[in-house]
Parts: sequence; C-alpha cells; structure tokens
Amino acid sequence: MTSPRLVLQNITKRYPGVVANSDVTLAVAPGEIHAVLGENGAGKSTLMKIIYGSVRPDEGQVVIDGQPVQVRNPQEARALGVAMVFQHFSLFDTLTVAENVWLGLDKSLSLAEVQRRMVEKASEYGMDVDPTRPVHTLSVGEMQRVEIIRALLSNPRLLILDEPTSVLTPQAVEKLFVVLHQLASEGCSILYISHKLHEIRSLCTACTVLRGGKVTGACDPRQEDNASLSRLMIGAEPLRLQARGTAGGRVVLDVRQLALPSEDQFGVALEGIDLQVRAGEVVGIAGVSGNGQRELLYALSGEDTRAARRSGRDSIRIGSAPVAHLGPRQRRELGLHFVPEERLGRGAVPAMGLAHNLLLTRREAVGSGGWIRQGALAEQARSIIRRFNVKTPGVHVAARSLSGGNLQKFIVGREIDARPELLIVSQPTWGVDVGAAAQIRGEILALRDAGCAVLVLSEELDELFEISDRLYVMAKGRLSPPVMARDATIEQIGAWMSGLWDHELGEALSLAEQEALHA
Repeated sequence: MTSPRLVLQNITKRYPGVVANSDVTLAVAPGEIHAVLGENGAGKSTLMKIIYGSVRPDEGQVVIDGQPVQVRNPQEARALGVAMVFQHFSLFDTLTVAENVWLGLDKSLSLAEVQRRMVEKASEYGMDVDPTRPVHTLSVGEMQRVEIIRALLSNPRLLILDEPTSVLTPQAVEKLFVVLHQLASEGCSILYISHKLHEIRSLCTACTVLRGGKVTGACDPRQEDNASLSRLMIGAEPLRLQARGTAGGRVVLDVRQLALPSEDQFGVALEGIDLQVRAGEVVGIAGVSGNGQRELLYALSGEDTRAARRSGRDSIRIGSAPVAHLGPRQRRELGLHFVPEERLGRGAVPAMGLAHNLLLTRREAVGSGGWIRQGALAEQARSIIRRFNVKTPGVHVAARSLSGGNLQKFIVGREIDARPELLIVSQPTWGVDVGAAAQIRGEILALRDAGCAVLVLSEELDELFEISDRLYVMAKGRLSPPVMARDATIEQIGAWMSGLWDHELGEALSLAEQEALHA
C-alpha cells in the first residue's frame, strides 16, 4: 500500500457571514484523478486555494506525501510539487504570456528557454498559444490555455484544475484528457473541479461531494450517471428544457457586411459579417475562443464604434435604428442588454457591492436629480438574488467576494431581469453548476418565448444545441452561413470551427438566401 499523495484532515475556513469549509477530510492517492463536486458556493475553490497556499485554513491539517505541511504561499506549494489552474486567472495584464509563465518557474531558465518550452508544450497538447503576446490582448479562452500550460510546465506531482475546460472546445478537451490520463499513469495526482458531469464520469476515478462547505458523500463517478451525480450535488435533478422550433418575428438585430480591421497586432479583423437575430428566437454563435468573438461583441455592444466609419452607419441596426455610431448607453436605451464574458472588470466592478453594481446597466433606482434611492436599489438586488438563487451574505458584499458561479448568476440575472428587447450573452453558464445552468438556460428560453431576441456566444456546443433556434460559427474573423439547430450536428459545427463551411457549401449564402433558409 502506498501512502496518499494528499490528505486533508478536518479543514475549516470561515469568512465574515459564511463558513466556506467545515471539517473537510479527503485523501488522494498517487496517480488518482479525484473529482471535487458541488454546487456554486459549496466551498470547492476555497479548499483548493488552501492546498495551494493562497488561503490559510482556520483549523485542520494538510499532509503531502505523508508529511504534515503548512503551505504559506503558492511558491511553497510549487516547491512541494503542487500546481494549480485557477478558474479566475492569476495573470498580469501588462506582461507577455511567457513573462507570466516565467514568474512561477526556476529562474535559472532564460526567458527564451521558457518561450521555447511553451511552444513545444502547446504543440504537444494541441493548444494554440503565442508566448510573445501581452496578456491583455487575450480572450478568456486563450488565458485558460496559458494557465493550463503554465501548470504543466512545472511537472507537478499534484495538479489542481478548477473548471479547466469551461472555455475549451470539445476537441481541445479530448486532447487535455489524454494529457491528464498520461500524467496520472506517471504517478501525478489530479484534483479536478468541473460542473460538467459527463467529464467527471469519463475522466475521474473517485469523487468527493461538498454541499454547504461540508463533505456530504463520496462515490466512484464511473458507476454513476448524470442524474445520480446531480442528486448528490444539489439534491435534485436539473430542470429539463423543452426544445421548440421557432420561425421568429421581426428582425431586431441586423448586421450587414460588418468589416473592421484589428486594433492591435494580436487582434482579429472582422470580415464581411452578416448576422440577423429576430424577436422570439435564440441565435447561437459557436467557435474557438480568439477567432473574432471579442471584436464582434465590442462592435455590437457599442464599445467599438468604428463600424460607423468603416462599414457605414447602417452596418448595425437595432430594430429600424442605425446604431453603429452609438455608444453602449444609447444602445441600452433602444433595448439592448449585454453580458460580457469577463465577469470581474467588465461585468461587475470587483470592489463594489452587488446592489451598486446594478447601476452599471440599470437605472430604475435613480430618482430625479440623479439621487440614488438606496432602499429601492437594495430591494431590486434582493429580488435578483432570490430569483436566481445567488448565494451571498447580503446585497452590499463586494462582487469579488462571490464564487465565480454565483457572480455569473447575479450578472446574468441583472440583465435578464431588465426585460430587454435584445439580449447578447457571452458564455452564459461558464463555471455554473448544473442546476443553475439549467435555470439560466430556462430563463433565456422564457425571454425568447416572451418575444425577446437573444444572441448567445458560447464554446459549450451542448448548450448551444439545447437553447438555439439557429446557429452560426465564427472562425478567423468570419461568420458562417446560418443553419437551423435542429438540422445541424456537433461534427458539422466542429468542422466549421476550422472555417471549412465554404468547402461544404460552396460560396457563402447571400442575405437573400439566408432569409429563404430562415423561412
């Protein structure tokens, strides 16, 4: 019998108003891929940060390779052979990718050597990463790849992965799983957090379930199905969504021949984008992160108004109004609400309370003369918290204090609750547990049924197929012709992610032909 690689004994961590972990005990054997399962706010990420030295426990003991340790910071954790991929990335925006990775490695290595090793590792694992790019130019998916490669370069004996596949394509996930199985076969232990139950069942050999910060069960996920894992995690099975084909109504968002050059050398230029979203339909856009989705979202939200000069004032219309020259506030006045992929910094101000974060996009609690009606604002926040089951001590806690999934529920809830005419959502269920994901998707479909036009950008193909009426694919700054979701397959969409639709369809469809396809 070999001793466990990791043992947690009676770990407890308290924060003001909440106990994140309460008397948690678990063990991980060498070469074991061990899942930690739980709904948003169950204490999973806090527990992982304790192992990695980012958080100090109030009580309990961490034992690594049979030796009790006090891990005071991530540097000490790395010296013990522990590496971690965070759900919220720990990268310096002003440094390059290679410089960020270099910070956590042996300083005897030169920066050039780190760049070379990164290129080799990225090629080996099928992850496209440019070591010379500044981090601030990366999409969320590209940052995820950097974090994974940084962890793998340290050759860890214990690897902690917190939602590692949330913004990876199915093909990249398959390659990552091959890597993880190889690492496990070489004796590396892996702690794996994911809300994708099928991933846990196919990858992991053991599972510990947390609920409310406490261990409530353990199982072999290979012997379970999605329904039984859901019951272990949230006490129930997620809501089942009812698919519905729809013809849609009037055109709410109309984009014609939108073309924008990249604003920087690492960006993606948009080429001839044609896109329509109608009242009463959900349109999904699939694609590998970093293919122009960020640039398209900036143009649609009003953060980038160059389209008025480059493609003409009529290149983007909301209803009958040309909006290419309008900023975000003017577009909100026309009924557009928007959920960006970056939760902290764009979706919410990290240090600001939840109630005051409503003021970023909602003005109902602002009275005459610009005075904020604090009571009305707090009640508005409480209503969203109740409706979307956001776990938080109160409406005035800082946004950054929430778990990733709970913050996502609040931001999505804030925009859905506004009853928009046009809702644009990027990665709507990133890092959200299965119960909350089903609720968010159900709320999106309810908005659609009420006549809202919804545009969803997601790297979760299963999600897009579940809620979309029509699908586009984005690749290399271009948008594919639309296809009805009921007629598409995952294999077809996966092939189109490489920009292969011209090969399959010949010339791209004209707008008139798109109208005929839609009808």
